[in-house]
Amino acid sequence: MGDNDKKLEEFFDDFETNTEERTSIVLGGTFSKRLQQAEKVPPSLVLLMGPAGYVSRQWTIDNSDIIIGRSMTSSIFIDDRSVSKSHAKLTVSFGEVAIIDLDSTNKTVINGSAIPPFVPKKLKNNDQVKIGNVLFKYLEEGSIEAAAHQNLQTKSEKDSLTKIWNKGALLQKGPEFFKRAKLLEVPLSLLVFDLDHFKKVNDNYSHQAGDYVLEETASIIQSKLIRNDDYFARFGGEEFVILLFGSNIQQAEEIGERIRATIEKHDFTFDEQKLPVTVSIGISSQEEKMTTFDELFAQADSALYASKNSGRNRVTVLKS
Repeated sequence: MGDNDKKLEEFFDDFETNTEERTSIVLGGTFSKRLQQAEKVPPSLVLLMGPAGYVSRQWTIDNSDIIIGRSMTSSIFIDDRSVSKSHAKLTVSFGEVAIIDLDSTNKTVINGSAIPPFVPKKLKNNDQVKIGNVLFKYLEEGSIEAAAHQNLQTKSEKDSLTKIWNKGALLQKGPEFFKRAKLLEVPLSLLVFDLDHFKKVNDNYSHQAGDYVLEETASIIQSKLIRNDDYFARFGGEEFVILLFGSNIQQAEEIGERIRATIEKHDFTFDEQKLPVTVSIGISSQEEKMTTFDELFAQADSALYASKNSGRNRVTVLKS
């Protein structure tokens, strides 16, 4: 291994050591696989300083005309008052990325120097991009650091067992969906569901059987019962959540009933034993008087408990 390869290996080791999980960025991967992975990573912005919940978040720059701003319609939405509604735009041309300030109130600053409005500024690897009071770092295509950030972000937002979004990712994304739906005046519905008597599956058939049921349930729903842009997350234990952007309460109820019926009829077999699996579902839809995502979630959660208290394996819709 040459000097450059040693430096790259040291970078990966240092990057991993400084994370809380202290785990390998690419599980079971060799150094050569890491390099191959990095070569395929598109350019990106990583947020270094800004609102709580956004720090270390990474946005891929995979098409042109990406708007950065405080508007919910922005491709890179930043909920910070120092950021203009349409603050800046990223463009991609012949593999090069440039940023254009859209005559923002608090300017776009690259490496300490403000750029004039509407004049493209080519970005270079590790450039510091300040949007209002929010600080990003630009990482070019094929950057090893971009690959490292991408893997860490994926691991931090995905449930390790089911490979769908986790609770932390949902609690970050849910309020964004809520605000976007209000702004665009489109419906937003929420399904919360539990696997019925899941503890009995673990106790009577083993925890491995329980893991199988969780994985199989997530796989069935993700591959057959919801759209690609529906937001499907494991909230914890045997509880799951689906955000349906653009679906009204009637459509959400149809989807909920389809999920309930499909899970009831599915053959869950583990170690040649057929497992009894059903789900209880609660549904709510965003209403005019709601002001937060928490209200939407609480209503769906109440509907879930109504399903449980009514005998389980059913769908309940609650309206205020």
